[in-house]
Amino acid sequence: MIKLVVAGAAGRMGKTILTLAGLDSAFRIVAGLEQEGNRLIGTEIGPWIGASHVSARIIGDPDEALASSDVLIDFTHPSALPMHLEAAIAAGAGYVLGTTGLTSKDLRLVQTAAKKIPVVQSPNMSVGVNLLFKLAELTSRALDERYDIEITETHHRMKKDAPSGTAMKLLEIIAQARKRNPGKDTVYGRKGETGVRPAGKIGVLALRGGDVVGDHTVFFLGDGERIELTHKASSRDAFALGALKAAKFVVRRKRGLYNMSQVLGIA
Repeated sequence: MIKLVVAGAAGRMGKTILTLAGLDSAFRIVAGLEQEGNRLIGTEIGPWIGASHVSARIIGDPDEALASSDVLIDFTHPSALPMHLEAAIAAGAGYVLGTTGLTSKDLRLVQTAAKKIPVVQSPNMSVGVNLLFKLAELTSRALDERYDIEITETHHRMKKDAPSGTAMKLLEIIAQARKRNPGKDTVYGRKGETGVRPAGKIGVLALRGGDVVGDHTVFFLGDGERIELTHKASSRDAFALGALKAAKFVVRRKRGLYNMSQVLGIA
């Protein structure tokens, strides 16, 4: 059995991952991880997720939580990344990272850690979203610049970063396929007298409100026709199931940095 630790155990995503892991015979939950001071530290996970067979607690110390683990799943905050990576390296545990809002410095830390442990990193673990990534790449290569590209994303009012990590990954994929510079050729929203839309620019728009789990659409807008590629998540289960799939993948690797396309075999 895969000995699993889930960071952010008291959050919505963490609880969803723990609940689904508790139903999967491939996993044994050994700990939940939360930041020091969280009111649920010391809480038994079994009753928390409705799984009486789970005998593990929520812990505040990453080294203690990971001491007897095979893999850590982390959907928390970039500020926790250095501490979690250090603990995973010390434990020799695999690392599944779904945290968004990572900086270039954060990504360099992940790349360095992947020289010592296996890491799966993706801004979105959903199987459907990773198929969207692939379709967006193929469509961007197939259509020339007579087709304008716009990316929209919608999330719940509590989401703190914008645009979403998934939208930014779509931008990266499309810009690479179109041989564009995402730093120079991207328009984030529009206001005022913007003039005629320049050819080759990629638009990105973030919407926030309600309890939307996550919607992403890529528009390819041509003269006389348009193509829309859309993914809509109706629950966090899709992300959690993808993360658990990544955990099963990463424990079979010694070290290296992997993505969900490799996990799913669609790279």
